[in-house]
Amino acid sequence: MNNLDHLILNKAVRYILDGPHLSVLATTDADGKPQTSVIFVKRDGDDILFSTIKGRRKTINMGREARVNLLLHGLPVDRPNYAGDGPNYATISGTVELTDDPNGAFHQEMYGIHMDGATPPPEPGAQRVIVRIVPQRIYVPTFPGSSNAAGTADEQQAQDL
Repeated sequence: MNNLDHLILNKAVRYILDGPHLSVLATTDADGKPQTSVIFVKRDGDDILFSTIKGRRKTINMGREARVNLLLHGLPVDRPNYAGDGPNYATISGTVELTDDPNGAFHQEMYGIHMDGATPPPEPGAQRVIVRIVPQRIYVPTFPGSSNAAGTADEQQAQDL
């Protein structure tokens, strides 16, 4: 896969993902309306992973339309961004790949990461799926005069396919 097909997460995005953050996934309903979900995510190289259940609206939407958008916001809200001079958020647009997680091992791993090691509650009959977001467009805000670690506007535009 070349860089035009698969973007490399820049330092600003890695900084958000590797620290405490809030993630909101946007998918598209069959009628074209947006559908959003707060989710737990983790980085896998330059991809982003999360767990969900077959039959949920977001899973149905992703099965029909693989394009998604993810909003990442560093926590706490007043935590400075990577460069220390602006908002600490990014958006990632990409496509998803769905993989069955028959024993729910990845869900247990995510629960452990984001819920301080707690055991997830029982989910009788749940069919877990691992979702891999492959980034195609990354946006990190820049401001005039800032030393934004995401790079110059020209470098950032190069990541906007």
